[in-house]
Amino acid sequence: MKLKIATLVTLLALGGISQAQSVDEIINNYFENIGGADNFRALKGVKMTASVNAQGMEIPVTMIQLKGGAQLMKFELQGKKLTQMAFDGETAWGHNFMTMQAEKSDSITTENLKRQKQDFPDPFLDYKDKGYNAELIGEDTKEGVECFKIKLTKTPVIVDDKEEENISFYYFDKENFVPIVVESEIRSGEMKGMVSQSIFSDYDEVDGLYFPFSITQGIKDMGGQTIKISKIELNPEVDMAEFEFPTE
Repeated sequence: MKLKIATLVTLLALGGISQAQSVDEIINNYFENIGGADNFRALKGVKMTASVNAQGMEIPVTMIQLKGGAQLMKFELQGKKLTQMAFDGETAWGHNFMTMQAEKSDSITTENLKRQKQDFPDPFLDYKDKGYNAELIGEDTKEGVECFKIKLTKTPVIVDDKEEENISFYYFDKENFVPIVVESEIRSGEMKGMVSQSIFSDYDEVDGLYFPFSITQGIKDMGGQTIKISKIELNPEVDMAEFEFPTE
């Protein structure tokens, strides 16, 4: 199913239109095309059932995001259900794949997750109220598609005990006004200095709202791993115990 095409006044065609207004026009058209800003504001949670291919094996994956920042990503491998990452709003943790034991994340990882609490369901939703800044910095071609390039600056992240800018570049399809690529510089670890890249495709409708059903995540110009989503549930019933660090 293709997204409906919104009519947009030609950007910058009128000399009196400011760059900030142009950014807001793109963002407003984005939310209009994916189901409406008010409907996204009403979302309390999203659950995605998906799979990834690893060395020829299809691995089932479940991803849950809730209003307030709680999130969970778990998968099933050889009959075992493992939590890759969980965050209940205060504590972040995941299973160590060597020991199969649950381990809490370090304080920096946890703090950065707390700083992302207001990103659900979309960082562009009411971005000014969040203290974020969006800037249209030009046009580019990604995945063979002409795009608007928007720089989004969010709450600073902690890197090596210091605050650093939190910047991502979103490439919005000029026809349908949806992001098809997101890029950001990796700030720490072995990949420091490289650019992480997420590619979104196969947008389809779920209860009146549109979501990408294919997400490829990796390093720019080095390929990545594709998550194929088979089902999306809005406002799912969840057991919050799954998000909490196990005590036994």
